[in-house]
Amino acid sequence: MSSVKEQNSIPTGKVERAARFALTGAKLGVNYVKHYTRKLLDPEVSKEELHEANAEDIYDVLSNLKGSALKVAQMLSLDRGFLPPAYARRFALSQYNAPPLSGPLVVNTFLKTLGKTPSQLFDRFNPHAAHAASIGQVHEAWKNGKKLAVKIQYPGVAHSVKSDLRIVKPIAIRIVGLQEADMDQYFEEVETKLLEETNYRLELQRSQELSAVCNHLPNLIFPRYYPEYSSDRIITMDWLDGLHLQDFLATQPSQDLRNRAGQALWDFYQFQVHHLRKVHADPHPGNFLFQANGQVGIIDFGCVKEIPQDFYENYFALTRPELLRDEAHRRQIFRALGILHPSDTEKEIRFFTELFQKLIDLTTLPFQREIFDFGDAGFFEEIYAYTDYVYSLPEVRHSKIVRGTRHSLYVNRTYFGLYSILGDLKAQVKTSWQHIEQLKQYVPARVPSGGQLLPSECVSEG
Repeated sequence: MSSVKEQNSIPTGKVERAARFALTGAKLGVNYVKHYTRKLLDPEVSKEELHEANAEDIYDVLSNLKGSALKVAQMLSLDRGFLPPAYARRFALSQYNAPPLSGPLVVNTFLKTLGKTPSQLFDRFNPHAAHAASIGQVHEAWKNGKKLAVKIQYPGVAHSVKSDLRIVKPIAIRIVGLQEADMDQYFEEVETKLLEETNYRLELQRSQELSAVCNHLPNLIFPRYYPEYSSDRIITMDWLDGLHLQDFLATQPSQDLRNRAGQALWDFYQFQVHHLRKVHADPHPGNFLFQANGQVGIIDFGCVKEIPQDFYENYFALTRPELLRDEAHRRQIFRALGILHPSDTEKEIRFFTELFQKLIDLTTLPFQREIFDFGDAGFFEEIYAYTDYVYSLPEVRHSKIVRGTRHSLYVNRTYFGLYSILGDLKAQVKTSWQHIEQLKQYVPARVPSGGQLLPSECVSEG
């Protein structure tokens, strides 16, 4: 992190942040002029070069603004095949390595929220960030011989969520090539989650609750949290050693270690979704630390999606082919999930039912197998190829209706991120419903720290 230039300030006012976005828009316009001028001289010039230039300019401004704008870039970078590769590569930097804040800004945050400087609270404190991402950055600290991780939120992040999303919305829609029609429900969902992510007191509560409930699952490691050294903009926890995904893979772990790590992640997510009805919904690689023995450290519970029971029942009915054989029942489920719209004609119902059923068959395949091999490149290639085909269809591209409810946004994102990590691990994992239902044994009769999860005997099985 020391090689990355530190920021001495972050624009926090709406006008100043909007001006930075406007400047970026002007740069993109210049990039388009340059690209088409070159194309007139050389018809072989690739549009990838335009994407590279635009991605660099957009990322530069987002990484310096931080907050919601950079978080949207991070979310988009997880959707392989959804973004042009140049954007995905550049935006992926936000998962690990955004420009950090300088020491004086960090000290100022401590004084404002805890009334003391880091040196007054800790035996030692490293003023240079070990990691910096979209919402905050992490510093090393030591207290009573114990190494700690101190996460510090960037100034102005919480107050700029709404205005940032209003500004970044048209840019995001333009990049991914979507129609703006009916997108409001999704941006409302994103806004709700981003506001929760900037609420560090809520994150501390969720971190303690979910860590306590999930820490009996095999091969998972969770840090201890320290409320006495935390505030509305600071969270202090144990420092977890380990490697991020790409560094772990660079050690060339054995298949057994890959399987162990993959199984731990699959169990972690299925346990939460199916037995708690709430889930760590930010499965990008920066939130996991892989150990040499195949265990996985889990950090950052800032983004937690609570899953309504009716949505859960309809969504996971899609993983049970026997429930979809009856056409009337299938249409009922598709309507409940927003896949079918009340205004659809019979022709549109048949078209979108067939289209989505094929995608459902592909993406829910792991649930149909006792052991699924995520190292099967053909599985992902078929999904990406079919997704490309779907988005190429005129009926989809020109549709004025966005298919799917707001709840599907983060649940889909969670599974997509999980599948991507398991694919990188090339893990062979027990994925069947029978295995998922066996995870119920880890549900405690009650939840520590006043949580509101259901007792095990009351948790319904999918």
